[in-house]
Amino acid sequence: MSESPINPESSSNPVPPKPGDTGAYGYQYPTQQQQPQAQPYPGQYGPPPLPPSNAGWAVAAVVFFWPLAFAAFNHVHDVYPKWAMGDYQGAQYASDRAKGLGKIALWIWVALIVVFVIGYAILIIALVANSNTNSW
Repeated sequence: MSESPINPESSSNPVPPKPGDTGAYGYQYPTQQQQPQAQPYPGQYGPPPLPPSNAGWAVAAVVFFWPLAFAAFNHVHDVYPKWAMGDYQGAQYASDRAKGLGKIALWIWVALIVVFVIGYAILIIALVANSNTNSW
């Protein structure tokens, strides 16, 4: 029977464990050939850079279509806390969502302007067609 490298009964100098040996309580010491540590994301070390908050797009949402501004600003204020907690994908999502809501607000404003211009054009055409030229 071989003696374990870590033996609580021996009071002499302990023998350092060899790689691959099994110690007390079934612990197996690591070998020299360990697997490389997984990187947080490919090609870089450490946390990814902080994504832009896109606060400008949230302000655009206030200007162009204010109901979307509430959600846009909520996402703007979620970017840094999520990044700081390590939720890098959540921070990127919040950044992209704030930008998307700002763009949606801009497109809604453009659509409303087009509808108003078409409405005024129809109104002017109707007034001109129904006007009596002999009234003066």
